[in-house]
Amino acid sequence: MRILVLGGAGYIGSHCCKLLSQRGFEPIVYDNLSTGHASSVRWGELIVGDIRDRDRLAVAISNARPSAIMHFAALSLVGPSVSDPGSYFDVNVSGTLNLLKCMKDRGPKNLIFSSSCAIYGEAACTSIDEQFPCNPANAYGSSKLACELMMDAFDKAHDIRSVRLRYFNAAGADPEGDIGERHEPETHLIPLVIDAALGRRPPIKIFGTDYETRDGTAVRDYVHVSDLASAHLAALSYLLNGGPTMAVNVGTGEGTSVREVINRVSAVSGYAIPSEISGRRPGDPATLVCDPHKAYVALKWQAEYSLTSIVRDAWEWHRRQN
Repeated sequence: MRILVLGGAGYIGSHCCKLLSQRGFEPIVYDNLSTGHASSVRWGELIVGDIRDRDRLAVAISNARPSAIMHFAALSLVGPSVSDPGSYFDVNVSGTLNLLKCMKDRGPKNLIFSSSCAIYGEAACTSIDEQFPCNPANAYGSSKLACELMMDAFDKAHDIRSVRLRYFNAAGADPEGDIGERHEPETHLIPLVIDAALGRRPPIKIFGTDYETRDGTAVRDYVHVSDLASAHLAALSYLLNGGPTMAVNVGTGEGTSVREVINRVSAVSGYAIPSEISGRRPGDPATLVCDPHKAYVALKWQAEYSLTSIVRDAWEWHRRQN
């Protein structure tokens, strides 16, 4: 059974391709390689193409005849989405509209979409479920919400069913060391802390130490990338068995502070972590933690990896990189 993976050369997409292959599926990657890496495409064919190129995308779908599509192809950095919102709406929204039109004309009718907790905005509660109001605080979150609204409309009009997985903080690396997190620029905390430990980056900045949290630093929900991959496989099974369109939060339900992440990297690596205190960043809430109950009920999915496993797998992968 073939699965077309848009953005499959990227961080989460490549981990999903590996798991798809292990589960007996045939992943076919469609990626423009703007942020992904051809070397990460190791479990299926690579088609180099842009999601905004409707003709090329339509040909890829027609030739692959996939049973479902997994859609990771997007710009995903919050800062640039504020300074250059046009690019984010162009790639994320226009690209997804191209995809939905192609699916209407050529199939398939099953879509697993890489969404984000950024659609909730600056949440004022500590545990977020799917009923929490969507109020994005930046163009990245707005573009993801716009995609979800389009999917609802295409479901009603054309019976294109989707599962929108709203990630919290993706982290870690393949436990077997085959693939890991490679972003440039890097904005995620765990790889930044690891690189600081290895002397590859300046001391890690701690943005705010006066939050109303257990140690004064911001708390987030970190979920292992392999757990995210398994959530996509659970969503695929759900759709192939006829499940209706839905949105699902994907996280652990447990929060970890910035200081706790730094301390865990230090404990796993044996290195002291150089750090410096900086002021709060505008719009950073004190705590963002997922309520994963719906994923457990609807998809029979729950996170399996601990924070220690996340840090250990990321450390082992990053320390081997040049």
